[in-house]
Amino acid sequence: MEKITLLLLLSPFLLFSARSQSFIGVNYGEEADNLPSPDATARLLQSTTISKLRLYAPDAALLRSLASTDITVILGVPNSDLPTLASSSSAASTWASSNLLPFLPSPSIPLIAVGNEALNSGDPSLPPLLLPAMQNLQSALSSTAPQIKISTVHSMAVLSQSDPPSAGAFHSDLSSVLSPILHFLQDNGSPFMINPYPFFAYRSDTRPETLAFCLFQPNPGRVDPVSSLTYSNMFDAQVDAIRSALDAMGFTNLEIVVAETGWPYRGDADEVGASVDNAKAFNGGLVAHLRSMVGTPKMPGKSVDTYIFALYDEDLKAGPTSERSFGLFRPDLTMTYDAGLSKTTNSSPASPASPTEKPACETTSNVSSSFSCGQASVECSVTLPGGSCLISEAAGVKLLYLITSSCLLFHLVLIS
Repeated sequence: MEKITLLLLLSPFLLFSARSQSFIGVNYGEEADNLPSPDATARLLQSTTISKLRLYAPDAALLRSLASTDITVILGVPNSDLPTLASSSSAASTWASSNLLPFLPSPSIPLIAVGNEALNSGDPSLPPLLLPAMQNLQSALSSTAPQIKISTVHSMAVLSQSDPPSAGAFHSDLSSVLSPILHFLQDNGSPFMINPYPFFAYRSDTRPETLAFCLFQPNPGRVDPVSSLTYSNMFDAQVDAIRSALDAMGFTNLEIVVAETGWPYRGDADEVGASVDNAKAFNGGLVAHLRSMVGTPKMPGKSVDTYIFALYDEDLKAGPTSERSFGLFRPDLTMTYDAGLSKTTNSSPASPASPTEKPACETTSNVSSSFSCGQASVECSVTLPGGSCLISEAAGVKLLYLITSSCLLFHLVLIS
């Protein structure tokens, strides 16, 4: 009986250990001329705790290299293919026969993202094509691969309001296009996919306390005056703004997937906040936050599937330097910085000191209510009387890993 009782007590920790990496993915962009070989990329991914990869377009060589791994893939359909897919179900069948079906069942491709930020691409021809393309591709797969879900990816620009999170709302002028898409997702059990970037939000409010809020670093927190929920990082605030927008339209059961988020490690002189330290703080804090499984204030206890941008830099991308400086790894497969994704460490590195030098926790009487940036995380897992912090989130996650390891050891001793 003592053995059974101990195992029951330990089961939450064992479950956490088994599932802790299932929601961490990475984006693989190909606007570059120096990418490692597909086989090298597959080996690199296997050396990390990353379990998911998002492709922006079909890549036969990479899909073949991933076939022998346990990496699951979101297969992207580029915006340039939307006219073809929207034209007819037979055209969609031809696309699937060339770009998808030859690679099934391995690697596992549970989801296809049709188009990337098409509603805010600046091309007025794309929005009307989006839903027909999704419908035709689903019809084409109905008999050959019905298990594959169909969705599309949006930028945060689909929101007209995100501050505070409880007031999240979609642009009314998108409703005629967006509402049928949401019905399609709901009817078919597909997720709503979004690209939140605290880095871009921080550029409009460069106060030190906002940087700390965006980087998962110690900060006073921000209270939503409507919901009374307290936010300690911008990531949670942005995700919950999306949740509020979906709920307001009646789509309360739609799952949210973060298709992209990240922070550049380098930028031009006028790109405030782009640095190695900040990129390491954001991505390391994000990984620790996801692993903690605390969820968001509006959706506690469950980590949202999140794809970090990006695996490598894309040296051919146009725009400012930051656009070419999001890579977690260099072309020689070495880490740009340690975001805590290596299997050898299996934990997130400590983030740099808070730029505001604030205590790790403060009482809610000092909490700000401004959400001018875009995301956040919980800094304190245990708060002492007076508001002092006993265990930070990152430290708490590391402690939980130690507890889990100890629990496994005790279990082995008991059954031996």
